[in-house]
This record gives sequence, C-alpha cells and structure tokens, in this order.
Amino acid sequence: MGEGWDGGRDGFDVRGRRDGRGEVEGLDGLGEVGEADEADGLGRRGALDGLDGFREVQRLAYACAEAVAAELRPGMTERDAAHAMRVWARERGVRDWFHLPFAWFGDRTAFTGFKVPLQFFPTGRRLEPGMPFILDLAPVYGGRTADVGYSGSLGPSPVQERLMADLREHRELILRGVRERRPLRTVYQDVDHLMVRQGYANRHRAYPFGVIAHKVDRVRERRWSPRIAGFGTRSLKGLASDALHGHREGWSPLWSPHRMSDHPPYPGLWAVEPHLGFRGTGAKFEEILVVTETDAYWLDDDLPHVRRWRETDADTRTGSMSRSRMGTGTSTESGSGTGVAA
Repeated sequence: MGEGWDGGRDGFDVRGRRDGRGEVEGLDGLGEVGEADEADGLGRRGALDGLDGFREVQRLAYACAEAVAAELRPGMTERDAAHAMRVWARERGVRDWFHLPFAWFGDRTAFTGFKVPLQFFPTGRRLEPGMPFILDLAPVYGGRTADVGYSGSLGPSPVQERLMADLREHRELILRGVRERRPLRTVYQDVDHLMVRQGYANRHRAYPFGVIAHKVDRVRERRWSPRIAGFGTRSLKGLASDALHGHREGWSPLWSPHRMSDHPPYPGLWAVEPHLGFRGTGAKFEEILVVTETDAYWLDDDLPHVRRWRETDADTRTGSMSRSRMGTGTSTESGSGTGVAA
C-alpha cells in the first residue's frame, strides 16, 4: 500500500473486521471492471482482488473526515475544510483522487438552489454555531478507491441528527433490495418512496444523472496524477470504460433513476450515498457496498454513522434498564421486587 498510513495511526485498524469475506465466491463478474485495468497492466482480476485494500482506504478517508470535522471552528469556510482534508490525506500518502474533497455548510448540505455542477465545489460559505456540514472525499490509495460522505454539525443540530438516524433504514433497505436482486432502478425508487414516507426530500437526485451510487475500482498509481475539474483522469478513464463496456452488455456503472439502471445489481464495488434533505438541512453517508453474483454486503460495519447508531441503541437500552430499575426500586422497598431489568 502507499506510504505514510500505517493503519495504527489515530487508532484505526486498517485490516478491518475479519468475517471470512476477504475471499468470496461468485465474484467472477467483478474482474470485468475494467478494461481500464487491463490497459494499465493490472489484468482482469478486478476490484475484489483484496478487499482489505478497499477497506483500508475507506477507513483512511473517514479518518480524514473525522479529523478535519474535529478541527472545524466558526468562521472557517468550505474551502478551508476542503484544503484541510487534502493536506491531511497528502501527509498520509494519498497522491491521487477519484475526486478532490468537497465541503458543504448550512443549507448547502441540502443542495439548496443547486442547478449546475460548479455549485458543488467548495465556496467561501462560513461555518456558524449550530450549522450542519457534510465532508465528502474520494482518495485513491494503494491503487484502491473509496468515496465517503461524513455528516456533522458545529454544535447540536436536532434536524440533522434526526436525518442521520433515519438514514439507518435506508442502509437496510438498499442492502435488502440488492440481495433480492431487484433492478437497481427499482431499489432507487424504493429509497424515494421511503423518503416520502419519512417526510424528506431526495437530495442525491441533484447530482449529475441523479445518481445514488457509482462503481469504484482499482486504479494504477503513477507519479503524475492529472485531474480534470477536480476529478482524477485515471479514475474517470476507468468509469468511462465501464460505461462503454456496460452499454454493450446492458448495465451502467452509474446507479440512477433512469432506464440505464433498469438492470439487476452488477457485481463490483459501489459507493452508495443516500442523501436526505429537510428545510435547508441535509445529511448523508457514503460507503462501499460489495455486490457479488449471488450476494451483497457492506464492506465495513465499523464506520462513524454505524457506530453512532449502535451508540444510540446502547443508550436506549441503558435508559430502559434505568427506568426498569427505578420501577423495581419501589417494589424492592415493599419487599416484592425482583431486581431484574429487561
């Protein structure tokens, strides 16, 4: 892997959880990624040749987002945050990007008023107390790509906290739909319907082509890493190759609401990013979904948003136990309490 990121730094274990899925059967289709890989001399082994590498770069990206989020202060701009992420990643060995870091503050987290792609790029919008933010970055490290989205706020933001809590159901819905081999376009519509029931707006539809996800793959690392409009040219080359390859075979590397995604889940690694909006506040996560010929699963269940949900579950259980003990306390004083909490 690249130099500078040892996995133990900042408390992150790059090896990830060992669940026996580092070597998975039924992944032949994943090697089809890319003719771009073939052209770069990587052969046709594809993205799943070593899932630990992708888990490592995904954790690296989230570590970057968490580190920069912890340093955000009132008055900092989106450009300041994006620059800080580039510096943090470069100091740990990142030399190439699928796309450079984005940062969105305030109502820009919900893409309010976004009409053209240039509006996604970081601006001079300044952070204020209580303001939500989203940090999004897609580094290439050790020849593997990740694309992550981290939602937070400078002080309490009850609306964004609720959005993040409700995103949990979307993560479960997406995984279930892909495992059932539902067409990707149909899963997209399922997400739309859930958002409507929850009372939210679909904000990933603001992305080019309205995508909720896109494929990520291996990228040949070189000394020179040119970019076009903030996107790495080698990553774009691989995506374009997939698009051409998929067009001939009836699938697309862009998971959208359009007919091009009206096909069963295609094997590979997909960066999935459901994005909810409500009254000028947005929230999302973005992480890699592993799709095989017969199954699907999230690459890593030890990510910030997943840990947040688990902590909420633990707090809920603790609260229930405390209330139960308070109730049994009265009974105990009368000699009839059991002292057992549910």
